[in-house]
Amino acid sequence: MTDSKLPLLVGLTGSIGMGKTETAKMFARLGVPVYDADAAVHRLYEPGGAAVSEIAKEFPDSIKNGRVDRALLTRYITEDKSVLRKIEQIVHPLVGREQRAFLEDASAKGAKMVVLDIPLLFEGGGHERVDAIVVVSAPPHIQRERVLARPGMTEDKLDHILSRQMPDDEKRAKAHFVVETDKGLEHAFEQVKAIVAELEKRGRRVKDGNA
Repeated sequence: MTDSKLPLLVGLTGSIGMGKTETAKMFARLGVPVYDADAAVHRLYEPGGAAVSEIAKEFPDSIKNGRVDRALLTRYITEDKSVLRKIEQIVHPLVGREQRAFLEDASAKGAKMVVLDIPLLFEGGGHERVDAIVVVSAPPHIQRERVLARPGMTEDKLDHILSRQMPDDEKRAKAHFVVETDKGLEHAFEQVKAIVAELEKRGRRVKDGNA
């Protein structure tokens, strides 16, 4: 994305339980358009979603009431690692199409900056296509406490999810900015405001290592 008419692309990421969803809302509160990759996948999996018919061809019993049963797909992935690759080959192009539509709309509306909320930004190589990277982080014990409080979550499930994600310390090392979420929402919001102000000031220079 080098066209000066296109908005600055800010990649927002963080491991499970770090507070990324709340952080994305903070960017939105400041008027920055946010693209939510997880929400895009949910739409694709809902009745009428573009992924439903394609996934039905590979995993017909994963379709329930016209939608993709995400819990069942997760179980398949846990049992057979090759399943994940098949799903990615179906879903990633569809998500990419939605992302391009989002960027075109934001650009048409004159947005100077957008946030791409992508959980596996590094793991999927998306970090190479953004202008700045924001990583949301919290200490490991807080992360586990948050995630294990979720309905149906177990230690084994969490460990499996974490095994697919780049360790937090590596993400922090690769980030231009880090939002720490263990000190309360207001503290996190102050960090987000500072990041937005800095990006508005520096623009694309941040990718040259000046953050």
